[in-house]
Amino acid sequence: MAMHGHSEACCSVPPSKADYKEKGSYIEIDGMKTYKTGPSTATSAILIIYDIFGFSPQTLQGADILAHADDEHHQYQVFVPDFFFGKPADHSWYPPDTKEKGEKLGAFFQGPAAPPKTTGKIPAVVKEITEKTGGTITKWASLGMCWGGKIVSLTAQSGTPFSAAAEVHPAMVDPKDAERITVPVCMLASKDEDPEAVKGFETNLKVASHVETFGDQVHGWMAARADLKDERVRQEYERGYKILLDF
Repeated sequence: MAMHGHSEACCSVPPSKADYKEKGSYIEIDGMKTYKTGPSTATSAILIIYDIFGFSPQTLQGADILAHADDEHHQYQVFVPDFFFGKPADHSWYPPDTKEKGEKLGAFFQGPAAPPKTTGKIPAVVKEITEKTGGTITKWASLGMCWGGKIVSLTAQSGTPFSAAAEVHPAMVDPKDAERITVPVCMLASKDEDPEAVKGFETNLKVASHVETFGDQVHGWMAARADLKDERVRQEYERGYKILLDF
């Protein structure tokens, strides 16, 4: 994310890997284990609000792509806090095609993943990271995946600490949220999001934006549900991150 400016990342995003070892390290922010990647001298930072499955290899690989793919033109420090404190949703709950799975997923969204619980933490998280990095960070962007997309919509409104925002395969898409967003926003939807909600969201935006639907990709293709052994998924995973860096 070029903090809404041009980037040459389209030519430099590295090939994604199904078997991936992350490049970063872990620190503690606001009591949460937080993945940190990217050069510590970078003055721009990206806060990733992951999907309900937490620290998946695909999500951490995405963080590394954003941190390192465009080093020559834009450098980023990228942070991924563990908002679920080591207890993310279970992959077996998705898709919620039985009553039991639906109930478990519903309870998770009403409990640990209740949006107000996380949105209230964001300002303190950004402030603490900025302080702990010695004040080198002068500009912030946010990226939300699935559930994290909703958090991004709610924290990109008046008084936001972010200069740009992005959502990939967002959950709980609400066109009313778009009316209150005050910074440039990118939304990459999958075939599983409600197309009318995505269209309404785009229509209601009053800021610079890029909204695109990846029509043959499932919800989660840029995060925990990405099957990177599948050539088509891998291509679209990489293309999605190129778009984010170029935005």
